[in-house]
Amino acid sequence: MSSPFFSKAWRGLAAAAAVASLGACAIFSPPKFEPGASPAAVTQQLGQPTGDYPQPGGGHTLEFASGPFGRFTYLVRFDGDDKLVSGEQVLTERNFNAIRAGMTADEVRLAIGRPGTTFGVHYPKEIVWAYRYDSPFCQRFMVGMGFDDKVIDTAYGPDPACDNDRPFFAR
Repeated sequence: MSSPFFSKAWRGLAAAAAVASLGACAIFSPPKFEPGASPAAVTQQLGQPTGDYPQPGGGHTLEFASGPFGRFTYLVRFDGDDKLVSGEQVLTERNFNAIRAGMTADEVRLAIGRPGTTFGVHYPKEIVWAYRYDSPFCQRFMVGMGFDDKVIDTAYGPDPACDNDRPFFAR
């Protein structure tokens, strides 16, 4: 037999959790901008960009990364007249799967932004660009970059932040 007090308490707790989860979604969802908006209007809403990359043929792309361990990076593209063309969250498997051997470092940045972390590998000699992203499998995407700034290979692998063998404070 359940008491009315506990029933009301659980309903209240469930409602509070639902509201909190809706608020969390809003954090990772950038504001919508009308096509043609200026870079100043975008940075006023999103803050200072973490990157500004020239596009081939004119224009530029502003990057808004959520930090080295973040799982969201927004790229906002502007044409040669500094008018907004598009913006999207780019850390997705669809975008990762478009990265191919031979692409330049600049092409990778224009496609998926800067890496969250980098580390060297002895064989093959390369620098690995690692990207955390929102995945139910706690994995990250990695790009093997040669010393000529061209992609050698790509792979998915476990995210070390999810390693349960280490104490929480050591992650």
